Amino acid sequence: MKKKDWEINLSEQIPRLRRYARSLTQNVSTSDDLVQDCLERAWDKRHTWQEGSNLRAWLFSIMHNTFVNNVRRNKLARDYEASIAVDIPQYAVETNHVLRDLENCLAKLKPEYREVLLLAGLEGLSYKEIATVTATPIGTVMSRLSRGREELRELMSEHKTGKLVRIK
Repeated sequence: MKKKDWEINLSEQIPRLRRYARSLTQNVSTSDDLVQDCLERAWDKRHTWQEGSNLRAWLFSIMHNTFVNNVRRNKLARDYEASIAVDIPQYAVETNHVLRDLENCLAKLKPEYREVLLLAGLEGLSYKEIATVTATPIGTVMSRLSRGREELRELMSEHKTGKLVRIK
């Protein structure tokens, strides 16, 4: 593939990368940094991409690995905690109540459930592509997706009806 064609294909993936980064970090500025890191690594490693393979899945794998490495180094952990307090209320004002509730419920999910739910639902990746991105077996992806959907259903139903607490 010509360099110019590769650049065009790469630039077409940026909106998807930004959306995925935002879902991982829950913070606009941190997600922009993650996208930048991902694009830099992809550019440096463009010779390793196999023509004819799925560029989006390859980029998501790079982003996933970059995010995991950053979290392991606690580079994003502090920003993630701060973003819950800062970004979600501002973002919730701009969305309707259902989307706000969905976002709050998604934030309560375990990261591995949230990740596969967003890759499947938001990005439309197949089980195989999700397994490649997250470097997990397909069976694990299917299990996490099922458990994540069930937990999200429960959280959304509690959010809708409100959970009653008995006070003595």
